Amino acid sequence: MTTPTLPALHHVALTVTDLDASIAWYGRVFGITFQMEGPHEGGTGMLLADPAWRFIIVLHRHDANQAERFAETRTGLDHVGFSVATRAELEAWQRHLEALDVPQSPIADTPYGSILVFRDPDNIQLEMYSPPGS
Repeated sequence: MTTPTLPALHHVALTVTDLDASIAWYGRVFGITFQMEGPHEGGTGMLLADPAWRFIIVLHRHDANQAERFAETRTGLDHVGFSVATRAELEAWQRHLEALDVPQSPIADTPYGSILVFRDPDNIQLEMYSPPGS
């Protein structure tokens, strides 16, 4: 049996506690804008994307959400990782996040690459990664 072709990642969907604050934060950090709303049972999703719709993040509000902060130690999402081609690009992200007053870790150089960790307003961990030796 052959394995099918690996799919490309289409979007990341995250549950947030304050749609307005999160839309503004993700817009500032990634330069993406609100494109459309997708109501669903028990809430709504707000789709943000670049103009070509190559980078898409959907922010969800659920009526049943109890406004707790994210914790990667619970079952489900641990973090979202994004990739850049070089460490220089990773350093550019570090400067960008600093200019926006987004708290972040120092860049960690590991055997598998360099990583910059930061968190959104709900404490969801986001990582920027560059390959080793780049």
